[in-house]
Amino acid sequence: MVIKSCLLSSLLLSALPHFAIAWSGQPASSLSPPRSSVLSEDVATRRSFLAGLATASLATVATSYPSTASADDEELIDCYFGCGCFWHVQHEFVEAERKILGRSDDQITSRAGYAGGKAGALDGKVCYHNAGNIADYGKLGHAEVVSMRIPSSKFYDFAVEYFKLFDKDGFRPDQFGDRGTEYRNLVGIPGGKSSPLAELLVKASVATGDKLDFAVGKGDDRDLPKVSFIMDTAEYPSFVAEQYHQFHDGFAFGENYNQSYNSLASAFAKKGEDFGTCPNGMMGIGLGGL
Repeated sequence: MVIKSCLLSSLLLSALPHFAIAWSGQPASSLSPPRSSVLSEDVATRRSFLAGLATASLATVATSYPSTASADDEELIDCYFGCGCFWHVQHEFVEAERKILGRSDDQITSRAGYAGGKAGALDGKVCYHNAGNIADYGKLGHAEVVSMRIPSSKFYDFAVEYFKLFDKDGFRPDQFGDRGTEYRNLVGIPGGKSSPLAELLVKASVATGDKLDFAVGKGDDRDLPKVSFIMDTAEYPSFVAEQYHQFHDGFAFGENYNQSYNSLASAFAKKGEDFGTCPNGMMGIGLGGL
């Protein structure tokens, strides 16, 4: 039996606002397959992955994504990052947009969403788990992600922030609670493994402790500890999550964010942003998955 902390915390928010669960019925060692068995399934160490990116040379990276370009004048790219439950991840990337790009609240582009499934959308929808079983993101093969629109020259900086989410052993914060394909690690970039951004991604990983290995995402990928799947956003786009999932408090201790952050979802909705027409969670309440 496994209790998924991201959903379970929603059930406990009203009664125990400062309590969070990360519980597993299996020993931690069972979550870490031997490196040899992982590498046999199209997963590469960062060294071999870098070797396979020969077409994305340093000269190409420097030409296509110049670090001296002005963020205001530069082309923006759509990308996404997944690392377990998207609530905490969204908050960290909102802070990154503020810190790295100097964006104000109304300029924030980080959105909780779903990506990585072969099925795409069903009848134009990708939804959180719901009682009606309508376009369930897990059954469509998707994982929870946070998408954003950023200058290409700043992708490296955002990748660094992504790898900071993992601990020194390469585990995500909810590794032993939220498990399954919905919570796998993945990064979506234009062009996928063929993009110069893929090399920058791996270099950012090395710079932050060399904690992860990488695999080319093929859709509906497994949840492998210490592995991040690189997705092509053209083939595997991100689908925005429901409004009630946006700018949500995290599930762990100390992740009750301020009201100005929580209210961003309603502020964007009032300005006309479309968060879809999915059912409001498991019980129709529209609060933290319920």
